[in-house]
Amino acid sequence: MHYIIFMKYLVFFFSLLFISCTNVTLTDRKQLIILGDTTIYPQAFKAYENFKKKNKLLKDGKDIENIKEVAENIKRAIKSYYKAIEKPDPTANFRWEVILVDDKDIKNAWCMPGGKIAVYTGMLDVTKNTNGLASVMGHEVAHAVAKHSVERASRGVLLNSGTQIIDIISGGKLSSIN
Repeated sequence: MHYIIFMKYLVFFFSLLFISCTNVTLTDRKQLIILGDTTIYPQAFKAYENFKKKNKLLKDGKDIENIKEVAENIKRAIKSYYKAIEKPDPTANFRWEVILVDDKDIKNAWCMPGGKIAVYTGMLDVTKNTNGLASVMGHEVAHAVAKHSVERASRGVLLNSGTQIIDIISGGKLSSIN
Protein backbone atom coordinates (compact mmCIF):
# COMPACT_ATOMS: atom_id res chain seq x y z
CA MET A 1 0.00 0.00 0.00
CA HIS A 2 2.80 2.40 0.88
CA TYR A 3 4.45 1.62 -2.45
CA ILE A 4 1.40 2.79 -4.46
CA ILE A 5 1.10 6.00 -2.44
CA PHE A 6 4.84 6.54 -2.82
CA MET A 7 4.67 6.10 -6.60
CA LYS A 8 1.77 8.56 -6.90
CA TYR A 9 3.68 11.17 -4.93
CA LEU A 10 6.85 10.48 -6.87
CA VAL A 11 5.10 10.95 -10.23
CA PHE A 12 3.48 14.15 -8.92
CA PHE A 13 6.79 15.36 -7.56
CA PHE A 14 8.71 14.86 -10.82
CA SER A 15 5.83 16.26 -12.90
CA LEU A 16 5.90 19.37 -10.75
CA LEU A 17 9.66 19.66 -11.23
CA PHE A 18 9.35 19.27 -14.98
CA ILE A 19 6.62 21.87 -15.52
CA SER A 20 8.15 24.31 -13.03
CA CYS A 21 11.53 24.65 -14.72
CA THR A 22 11.99 27.98 -16.46
CA ASN A 23 14.90 30.02 -17.77
CA VAL A 24 16.08 33.38 -16.49
CA THR A 25 15.78 35.65 -19.52
CA LEU A 26 19.06 37.51 -19.09
CA THR A 27 21.33 34.59 -18.24
CA ASP A 28 19.37 31.61 -19.62
CA ARG A 29 20.05 29.89 -16.28
CA LYS A 30 17.50 27.20 -15.37
CA GLN A 31 15.39 27.88 -12.32
CA LEU A 32 12.55 26.21 -10.48
CA ILE A 33 9.44 28.36 -10.05
CA ILE A 34 6.57 26.59 -8.31
CA LEU A 35 4.98 29.62 -6.69
CA GLY A 36 3.50 32.26 -8.96
CA ASP A 37 3.40 36.03 -8.65
CA THR A 38 -0.17 35.83 -7.34
CA THR A 39 1.17 33.94 -4.31
CA ILE A 40 4.45 35.77 -3.72
CA TYR A 41 3.50 39.39 -4.43
CA PRO A 42 0.74 39.74 -1.82
CA GLN A 43 3.09 38.32 0.81
CA ALA A 44 5.90 40.67 -0.26
CA PHE A 45 3.58 43.69 -0.38
CA LYS A 46 2.28 42.96 3.12
CA ALA A 47 5.83 42.57 4.47
CA TYR A 48 6.81 45.85 2.78
CA GLU A 49 3.88 47.70 4.38
CA ASN A 50 4.81 46.28 7.80
CA PHE A 51 8.42 47.32 7.26
CA LYS A 52 7.34 50.88 6.40
CA LYS A 53 5.28 51.12 9.61
CA LYS A 54 8.22 50.02 11.77
CA ASN A 55 10.92 52.26 10.28
CA LYS A 56 11.51 55.99 9.98
CA LEU A 57 11.19 57.00 6.34
CA LEU A 58 12.33 60.21 4.67
CA LYS A 59 9.51 61.40 2.44
CA ASP A 60 11.01 64.52 0.90
CA GLY A 61 14.34 66.06 0.05
CA LYS A 62 17.05 65.73 -2.54
CA ASP A 63 18.01 62.16 -1.59
CA ILE A 64 14.55 60.63 -2.01
CA GLU A 65 14.02 62.55 -5.26
CA ASN A 66 17.34 61.22 -6.53
CA ILE A 67 16.38 57.65 -5.57
CA LYS A 68 13.00 57.98 -7.30
CA GLU A 69 14.68 59.31 -10.45
CA VAL A 70 17.13 56.38 -10.50
CA ALA A 71 14.20 53.96 -10.04
CA GLU A 72 12.34 55.55 -12.98
CA ASN A 73 15.44 55.22 -15.16
CA ILE A 74 15.80 51.55 -14.19
CA LYS A 75 12.13 50.91 -14.99
CA ARG A 76 12.49 52.56 -18.41
CA ALA A 77 15.67 50.60 -19.14
CA ILE A 78 13.99 47.30 -18.29
CA LYS A 79 11.00 48.05 -20.52
CA SER A 80 13.26 49.14 -23.38
CA TYR A 81 15.46 46.08 -23.06
CA TYR A 82 12.62 43.57 -23.14
CA LYS A 83 10.96 45.40 -26.00
CA ALA A 84 14.24 45.32 -27.96
CA ILE A 85 14.67 41.56 -27.48
CA GLU A 86 10.95 41.02 -28.17
CA LYS A 87 10.28 39.17 -24.93
CA PRO A 88 7.61 39.81 -22.30
CA ASP A 89 8.57 42.33 -19.64
CA PRO A 90 8.78 40.44 -16.32
CA THR A 91 8.09 43.70 -14.48
CA ALA A 92 4.79 44.38 -16.25
CA ASN A 93 2.85 43.41 -13.12
CA PHE A 94 5.24 45.05 -10.63
CA ARG A 95 3.74 47.66 -8.32
CA TRP A 96 6.85 49.80 -8.06
CA GLU A 97 7.51 51.76 -4.90
CA VAL A 98 10.66 53.33 -3.48
CA ILE A 99 11.38 54.33 0.10
CA LEU A 100 14.35 55.92 1.83
CA VAL A 101 14.94 54.53 5.32
CA ASP A 102 16.51 56.99 7.74
CA ASP A 103 19.30 54.87 9.19
CA LYS A 104 22.91 55.96 8.64
CA ASP A 105 24.26 52.83 10.34
CA ILE A 106 22.82 50.44 7.77
CA LYS A 107 24.61 50.44 4.43
CA ASN A 108 22.13 48.45 2.39
CA ALA A 109 19.41 48.50 -0.24
CA TRP A 110 16.99 45.82 -1.40
CA CYS A 111 14.14 45.12 -3.79
CA MET A 112 11.33 42.74 -2.93
CA PRO A 113 9.37 40.73 -5.48
CA GLY A 114 6.96 43.01 -7.28
CA GLY A 115 9.24 46.06 -7.31
CA LYS A 116 9.20 47.23 -3.68
CA ILE A 117 12.54 49.00 -3.18
CA ALA A 118 14.20 50.29 -0.01
CA VAL A 119 17.42 52.26 0.29
CA TYR A 120 18.98 53.12 3.65
CA THR A 121 20.56 56.53 4.14
CA GLY A 122 23.79 54.75 5.16
CA MET A 123 24.05 53.38 1.62
CA LEU A 124 24.13 56.91 0.23
CA ASP A 125 27.48 57.46 1.98
CA VAL A 126 28.84 54.37 0.22
CA THR A 127 27.48 55.07 -3.26
CA LYS A 128 28.68 58.70 -3.22
CA ASN A 129 26.72 59.78 -6.34
CA THR A 130 23.87 58.94 -8.71
CA ASN A 131 25.98 56.49 -10.72
CA GLY A 132 26.93 54.51 -7.62
CA LEU A 133 23.33 54.57 -6.42
CA ALA A 134 22.08 53.38 -9.82
CA SER A 135 24.58 50.52 -9.75
CA VAL A 136 23.41 49.30 -6.33
CA MET A 137 19.70 49.78 -7.08
CA GLY A 138 20.05 48.13 -10.49
CA HIS A 139 21.69 45.14 -8.85
CA GLU A 140 18.88 44.81 -6.31
CA VAL A 141 16.15 45.20 -8.94
CA ALA A 142 17.87 42.54 -11.06
CA HIS A 143 17.28 40.05 -8.23
CA ALA A 144 13.54 40.79 -8.39
CA VAL A 145 13.46 40.66 -12.20
CA ALA A 146 15.25 37.29 -12.14
CA LYS A 147 12.78 36.12 -9.47
CA HIS A 148 15.48 34.96 -7.06
CA SER A 149 13.16 35.26 -4.02
CA VAL A 150 10.43 33.34 -5.84
CA GLU A 151 12.95 30.66 -6.72
CA ARG A 152 14.10 30.43 -3.09
CA ALA A 153 10.50 30.15 -1.84
CA SER A 154 9.80 27.49 -4.48
CA ARG A 155 12.76 25.45 -3.28
CA GLY A 156 11.29 25.66 0.23
CA VAL A 157 7.97 24.27 -1.03
CA LEU A 158 9.84 21.50 -2.84
CA LEU A 159 11.82 20.64 0.28
CA ASN A 160 8.65 20.53 2.40
CA SER A 161 6.94 18.31 -0.19
CA GLY A 162 9.92 15.97 -0.30
CA THR A 163 9.94 15.76 3.49
CA GLN A 164 6.25 14.88 3.52
CA ILE A 165 6.81 12.14 0.93
CA ILE A 166 9.61 10.66 3.02
CA ASP A 167 7.37 10.84 6.09
CA ILE A 168 4.60 8.95 4.28
CA ILE A 169 7.01 6.30 3.02
CA SER A 170 8.54 5.85 6.47
CA GLY A 171 5.11 5.49 8.05
CA GLY A 172 5.44 8.74 9.99
CA LYS A 173 8.89 8.04 11.42
CA LEU A 174 10.25 11.38 10.23
CA SER A 175 7.48 13.28 12.06
CA SER A 176 8.13 11.35 15.25
CA ILE A 177 11.80 12.35 15.11
CA ASN A 178 10.89 16.02 14.83
